[in-house]
Amino acid sequence: MDLLSELMADAGLVRRVFDQRWLTPERAVRFPCDRSVGFHVVLEGVVFVHAPALVQPLRLEAGDIAVMGRGCVHVLSTHVSPDAVPIASIPTDRTPDSTRTNGVAVVSGAYQLWNAPLHPFFAELPEWFVLPADRAPGLDPLGLTVAMLADEARRDALGRQTVVHGLLDVLFTYLMREIVARRGQTGAGWSHAVSDPHVRKAVAHMHDEPARAWTLEALAGAVGLSRSVLAERFREVMRDTPLAYLRVVRMQRAMRLLVESDRTLEQVANAVGYQDAFGFSKAFKRAVGVSPGDYRRRDAAERDVPWRFRAGAVPS
Repeated sequence: MDLLSELMADAGLVRRVFDQRWLTPERAVRFPCDRSVGFHVVLEGVVFVHAPALVQPLRLEAGDIAVMGRGCVHVLSTHVSPDAVPIASIPTDRTPDSTRTNGVAVVSGAYQLWNAPLHPFFAELPEWFVLPADRAPGLDPLGLTVAMLADEARRDALGRQTVVHGLLDVLFTYLMREIVARRGQTGAGWSHAVSDPHVRKAVAHMHDEPARAWTLEALAGAVGLSRSVLAERFREVMRDTPLAYLRVVRMQRAMRLLVESDRTLEQVANAVGYQDAFGFSKAFKRAVGVSPGDYRRRDAAERDVPWRFRAGAVPS
């Protein structure tokens, strides 16, 4: 199975495309990106990213990509000082037009997630991650995607919006792969864990069959290890037990089913490995902080709040 696509879907990840934006020396732009993972690709010029977590603004040149791993309101400007010019807000109810003016060209995208608590992968993302242009050479898949995006963003061709949105999804996935690869070298965490083939197989089984009555023994047998060896490897790289991770997977899948379907609580409970709605509701409230019914009602009530962009779902 495709682990990355599956966990993104369970996290409630939804695309909001800001499309091409031209920054001018006279005005900076504020991006309202709470509860999001996002990125900015600089097509032309030099831009500075100002965010609460940054001691110094990020300086980006043409071809550079800044990835935001923690949702926050931040500002893009052509000035190193955040207070140098007035700040305008990106509209949240429409995709900004791409009419060219004199300034700096940036293509941006945000992928919102509101299934909290977060999956460990999203929880371990760096607050900001910069991929310089020279780390994505032209013939590399990521570099080719950036080049195609830059070319398409400047066009006024038929189907432009569909192509740009598709390329942003591809670029976002490549960037997540890059982060997984880099964090996989740190020695701990989800990204490092899935670099171990046996642990990755165990993780895939849990994502693929969350309703199955997994035990440590059954999981170990499915991946070809003894109980003790699997438990030791899993704890070493994931800093948690397999069954604790299974509870996270089940709660993420339950949140997804509660907001994306009209299944009854009993049906959702059965789909994520609980025999009855009562036991499931207790476990859900313990993990999420509210009951499944309240979570479903809260999600419906939040659909039109400003931070929750209306957009298409990320393709699986």
